[in-house]
Amino acid sequence: MNSRIQSFIEAAGWPRIIIGLFLVSLFVAAPFVGVRIDTSLSDTLVRVGMNGVMVLALVPMVQSGCGLNFGLPLGIIAGLVGAVTSIEMNALGMMGFFVALLISVPLAVLLGYGYGLLLNRVKGDEMMIATYVGFSSVAVMCMAWLLLPYKSPTMIWGYGGAGLRTTISVEGFWLHILSDFLHVQIGKFFYFPTGMFLFFALMCFLMWGFLHTKTGTAMTAVGSNPEFARASGINVDRMRIVSVVLSTVLGAVGILVYQQSFGFIQLYMGPFYMAFPAVAAILLGGASVNKASMLNVVVGTFLFQGILTMTPSVINSLIQTDMSEVIRIIVSNGMILYALTRKVQVKR
Repeated sequence: MNSRIQSFIEAAGWPRIIIGLFLVSLFVAAPFVGVRIDTSLSDTLVRVGMNGVMVLALVPMVQSGCGLNFGLPLGIIAGLVGAVTSIEMNALGMMGFFVALLISVPLAVLLGYGYGLLLNRVKGDEMMIATYVGFSSVAVMCMAWLLLPYKSPTMIWGYGGAGLRTTISVEGFWLHILSDFLHVQIGKFFYFPTGMFLFFALMCFLMWGFLHTKTGTAMTAVGSNPEFARASGINVDRMRIVSVVLSTVLGAVGILVYQQSFGFIQLYMGPFYMAFPAVAAILLGGASVNKASMLNVVVGTFLFQGILTMTPSVINSLIQTDMSEVIRIIVSNGMILYALTRKVQVKR
């Protein structure tokens, strides 16, 4: 029995166990400070479903040795273009969501291909360059959102008649189109977005299946030992580009899943820092700089989003003061700092 516990601790790691115990303690303490446990669990599950695919988007680049995809905003921008174009076309319901996907995915493939070519020229500094790519793409699109010729009155600025608004509602188009599919409602406070989790599970299964194909195995070999992979006849640069394209496409899909649940499309500086919570989540789940699994994605997303959801509400109720935003910023940035520090330690 002791050997099993010891092996579990070694496999999970003390930091992850402590974070998990802290999250459990928040759920246990919630009823005693006036926070409903069903509402808290529901909010946590909704946030996990919202962010899961964006965390999954990091797996291909980690597996191929390209590091953590801090350039995720590039894929998110492709998803945003698909979303606003779908609304411009007045596509409603599930058809509107699929139209957004059909527009986003080819654009993400093109952007990911160019992004992959760039990363192949800066081997060894991928994560630093990826950060610049993500930030600069957001800055460029801040100008583009004002200049693109969209005309839908639900999206453009009312006083100028041109340029897209900062926040655009998807209500009336494809709000909760995945979340409400086969959803479970228990009482007034517990809501489980079954459709969103089924979609997340499908994406995880497809990624798992891809990593077990010939191409996926070659990609993993490149990340584990590029020299051995090259000697085995694998085109290292091609595998890296495939991983970057796949990561960018999943980023585009992920932001659409996020939007249909959140209810709004956030443009301009909205995608600026979206890569950091995703990176923190996958590292908290146990991923390293060159190896990640579906379990790392699921566990990390639940831990990160659970603590981010529970901590402000429990502490607010405990101290009887509304400091939710301050606490959320401290907790989220603290977990990101821990995760990035852990990444540097693993790298050394």
